Amino acid sequence: MLILSFPRSFLAGLLSTLLFATGCSSTPDYTPKPKGYNRIDLPPHEYQQLEAGHPYTFEYSRHARILPDSSYLAQPHWINVYYPKLHANVQLTYTSVTQNRKLFNKMMEDARKLTGKHQIKATGIEESLLTTPNGMRVSVFELSGEVPSQFQFFTTDSTRHFFRGALYFPVATANDSLAPVIDYMKRDIVQLINTLKYK
Repeated sequence: MLILSFPRSFLAGLLSTLLFATGCSSTPDYTPKPKGYNRIDLPPHEYQQLEAGHPYTFEYSRHARILPDSSYLAQPHWINVYYPKLHANVQLTYTSVTQNRKLFNKMMEDARKLTGKHQIKATGIEESLLTTPNGMRVSVFELSGEVPSQFQFFTTDSTRHFFRGALYFPVATANDSLAPVIDYMKRDIVQLINTLKYK
């Protein structure tokens, strides 16, 4: 039987080398990275005129399609401005309130109720009153938090027309990641509002 004998200094050196190699493991330190979002390529803002067939007209994005409203409450002049690539939808409703003060008051109340329904999830609702280049007054609501509708508005001439719009994203995505798209959509909605005319 062969017994190998090593000097004590050799064994101490071997032990030091093994400890050093174990301490310098190739396993990197894990540092959590901030959450990232998918890149969203937004098309340029380009507009076209809404075709005839409604008691109103406005300019809307060339990257959107006009679709009829398919809800069970839909009226003849309720439409959707749908953005297929962005999975965004601007629901537009129109009601003729010609000399009907009771109907006008109901439409005003309904518009505020529909915005108020989002208070459960909204962290804030900011209301602004704007005047368009055509002299129309518009109530605009910007909602923050994890809400399905981040931007809503209504406008009326108080005697004949009531027009309301709401932005929706029918996708389960956090609004933080949608922020660039929401800002993009707001600009298009402002263009729609500024070019809105009744016939």
